[in-house]
Amino acid sequence: MNKNIAVIRGDGIGPEIVNEAIKVLDVIAEKYGHTFSYTDADMGGCAIDKYGDPLPQHELDKCLKTDSVLLGAVGGPKWDGVPGNMRPEKGLLRIRAGMGVYSNNRPAKIWPQLASASPLKPEIVEKGIDFIIVRELIGGIYFGEHKTYGQGEKVSEDVMKYSESEIERIGRIGFETARKRRKKLCSVEKSNVLDTSRLWKSVMHRLAAEYPDVELSDMLVDNCAMQIVKDPSQFDVIVTENMFGDILSDEASMITGSIGMIPSSSLGATSNGLYEPIHGSAPDIAGKDVANPIGTILSAAMMLRFSFDMPAEADDIEAAVGKVLSEGYRTGDIMSSEDGLKLTKCSEMGDLICRAIKASK
Repeated sequence: MNKNIAVIRGDGIGPEIVNEAIKVLDVIAEKYGHTFSYTDADMGGCAIDKYGDPLPQHELDKCLKTDSVLLGAVGGPKWDGVPGNMRPEKGLLRIRAGMGVYSNNRPAKIWPQLASASPLKPEIVEKGIDFIIVRELIGGIYFGEHKTYGQGEKVSEDVMKYSESEIERIGRIGFETARKRRKKLCSVEKSNVLDTSRLWKSVMHRLAAEYPDVELSDMLVDNCAMQIVKDPSQFDVIVTENMFGDILSDEASMITGSIGMIPSSSLGATSNGLYEPIHGSAPDIAGKDVANPIGTILSAAMMLRFSFDMPAEADDIEAAVGKVLSEGYRTGDIMSSEDGLKLTKCSEMGDLICRAIKASK
C-alpha cells in the first residue's frame, strides 16, 4: 500500500521526535511491503520565521493533498512577543479547521512497566487507568470571537459558542467509541453555569436513546478533574467540549507517568487525520537528544490504525514499545530509581523500537 504523509516537524524538540517516528514507519513499511512517502510542511514558529505566518495557505494545501499528517510540536518563548493572531499556536487552530478534524481522541492508559512513575497512590493505579477523552476540536471558546477594547482600563471578551449539530457529531463519536470499548460514556460539561453546557447536556441525552447499549452519565467538569485523580478506573470514554477537553486530557496524561508517552489522533469526516503527541515543544531540551519520542511513535501507530486501516502494523509498534520498556530502557522523563533501568537518548529509543519491530514475528 502506498501512502503519502505530510510531516510537520515544527519547533523545539519537534524535529527530533518526528525523526524517530519516521524511522519506525520506514521499518514498518519495509516489513509489511508498504511505501510511505513524506511531504514536509512548515507550521508554527519555524513558519513565522520563514514566511511571517504560522501556517500559510500553501503549507496547509500541502497537508490537504496527503493521506494524513504527522505533527511534532510548535511554539516556544522565541515567539512570545508576536501579535496574538500570529502566535505559533494559531497554526494549530488553523490546520484543525482547515482539515475539518473535529474529534480529538486522547487515550489515558498506564503502561504496566511505568506504574511506579504515576503520581497516584499504588492502590489507585492497581485498579487500572485506561480511558479515552474524546474532545471537540474546532468549536467552542478557542474558535469564538476574541477581542480587547476600552480606553484606559482594557476589557477582553472570548466567546464560547456551540450549535446542536456540532455537539451531535462529537457526541456520536463518543457513543461509537464507547461501543467499541466497555460501553460507558461520561459527558462532561458545566451545565450549572453555562448555556452552552445545558445545550450540550440536552443533545447528549437525546442521542442516548439511539445507543441503548451504552451507559451515559453526566459530570460537571470541576468534579471530573477531581475524579480523574481520585479514581480514574471509573472512566471508560469521556466526551467533552474543546477547552474542557484540553485541560482534562493534560491532567489525565500526568497520572499515567509522563506526558511524553501520550499520543493523539484528530479526525473528521474523512480518513485524513492529524496525529501528534500531546506535549509541547520543550525548547529547554531541544537539540540535546534527550526528548521522549514514544508519544510521537505511538501517534504514528494511531495513524496506521485509524487512517490507513493497518491494525496489525499498529499492534506491532505498540508491542515493540512495550518490549523496550520491559527491557528497562527509559528516557529521562520516565526514569526512576528502580534497579536495572537504563537511561536512553531520544535517538536510541527510536533505534530500540525499530529493532524490536524487526525482531518480532
